[in-house]
Amino acid sequence: MADWSIFINGISLGLLLLQMPAAAILLSRLLKGPSRRPPLTPRTPTPDMLGSVSIVVPTLNEAERISPCLAGLSRQSYEVREIAIVDSNSQDGTRELVKAAQQQDPRFQLMTDDPLPPGWVGRPWALHNGFLQTSEQSEWFLGIDADTQPQPGLVASLVQTAETEGYDLVSLSPQFILKYPGESWLQPALLMTLLYRFDSAGVDAQVAERVMANGQCFLCRRSALASVGGYTSARNSFCDDVTLARNIAASGFKVGFLDGAKVLKVRMYEGAKETWQEWGRSLDLKDASPSAQLWCDLWLLFSVQALPLIIAIAFLLFTPVRADLNELFVYLQGSLVNPPVQISIPVLVTLGLNAFLLAIRFALLWAIAPSYDRSQARGSWLFWLSPLADPLAVLRIFLSAFRTPTQWRGRSYHQG
Repeated sequence: MADWSIFINGISLGLLLLQMPAAAILLSRLLKGPSRRPPLTPRTPTPDMLGSVSIVVPTLNEAERISPCLAGLSRQSYEVREIAIVDSNSQDGTRELVKAAQQQDPRFQLMTDDPLPPGWVGRPWALHNGFLQTSEQSEWFLGIDADTQPQPGLVASLVQTAETEGYDLVSLSPQFILKYPGESWLQPALLMTLLYRFDSAGVDAQVAERVMANGQCFLCRRSALASVGGYTSARNSFCDDVTLARNIAASGFKVGFLDGAKVLKVRMYEGAKETWQEWGRSLDLKDASPSAQLWCDLWLLFSVQALPLIIAIAFLLFTPVRADLNELFVYLQGSLVNPPVQISIPVLVTLGLNAFLLAIRFALLWAIAPSYDRSQARGSWLFWLSPLADPLAVLRIFLSAFRTPTQWRGRSYHQG
């Protein structure tokens, strides 16, 4: 019994040394939440915004999901000068859908960006082409992904918020559309890896290295983008949105990442398998982060997101600890005269810390619920069990952090 006590106390102390600093960092970020900017709401443009925005949508075989995006962009008002669809020679009917939209709205333009130069990833190359070919008279450049569903008043809200708050770059966190049981369980856990590492949407990062961005809706002052050479500084990045946003912030421009759940919806991937494979490839953000920062983020995720569930289950399944806890509960109820002697302070503190971290995790799940549209989802109740997927989500970040993608959106890339 003495040997067991020494062993379990040693494990508990080690866990506390690993987890307590990470928990303090997490709490320092979460405490900023109450002061964050409220979600953007749809707005009506003002006359001075006429033709102030050029929109660019990069596409490669997006026929199955681009129609809601085209329809949503067409519903934006006179603040939009042009909508350039920069296509990489899609073969699935994407180009035909764009041409049909062009018949209804002359602001649509169809461009082709091939061939892809060495050293470039397809998405930033398409966006860079769009930046070069759209009008220099537009004050704002807006990158939009084909899987988004822009709501009426989105662009006007973005521009007015940027001008009012003094932002040179604003990107949005969307409302995610869930449809299938597996993704309802896995996707929120993957999203939580971002919430644990960065400040909440609506809280401005204090240093460029901690800036967060989302290229699905990425509004930038054209002059700011031109000053960093367009997308050239993010040309080989698989998380070009974050890489570019951090470069722009490092150049002295004001960058904001705001809650756009009321003005932007997105249907990213079909099912848990595609979510795991496609989204998980870029969530580590290694292309935008120094090595030391990446390792710190991995430590934090392992300590406060992956471990609490594992520790709680392991301790409760370990018979001696379970027996000691039962004895402690009986003592606290007044049925035992003498306190239990086996369970130690380190064990109690470790269990208490991880119970607290699990409580935070479920509270955050409740907080992000408005960021999900589950009205079409089968098995939508699995959303509330997504904390059980946390160890798997953190594992996906670890796997991605040590692998360079070789395929992306139908294109192959050489490692090097």
